[in-house]
Amino acid sequence: MSKEMQELQKQWHSVMQTIHSNESVVAFMNSRVGQYLDDHPFVALSLLMFIAVSAIPVGFFLVFVVTTAVMACIGVIVMEGVVLAIGGIALLCVLCGLGALSLGVSGVLSVSYVALSTLVNYWCASRGQMRKQDVNGSLPQKQPGLDLSANTGKSE
Repeated sequence: MSKEMQELQKQWHSVMQTIHSNESVVAFMNSRVGQYLDDHPFVALSLLMFIAVSAIPVGFFLVFVVTTAVMACIGVIVMEGVVLAIGGIALLCVLCGLGALSLGVSGVLSVSYVALSTLVNYWCASRGQMRKQDVNGSLPQKQPGLDLSANTGKSE
């Protein structure tokens, strides 16, 4: 490996050690939820995608709630109930859509990972076999009578 890759690997290992030695992370990974997510990476990836994608709409909704609460303090109590109900329904629709989107993205990422790793493993295995054949000297030799491309010009 190159020196830069080794340096990057050391930095990554240091970051992972820091994360794994954090008391909160250790406590979470020892809980039932942490163990379940550790055993089911697709569910963990879907949950992570859902949380990451839904952070902005939830933030907007909280700003919206604070704004409508201030308006209610000014005297628009009836309007607050209607607006919050509409906002809640809108948030519910957005979160359902984002949940479906995060499941789809997680599925595509998982399938891509499996396909890519299978292709890389197949490629590495075939290169290893070709090297082994090259070392043993057992590469197939071309026979002069079987080369059709060379015989097409001579048939006239």
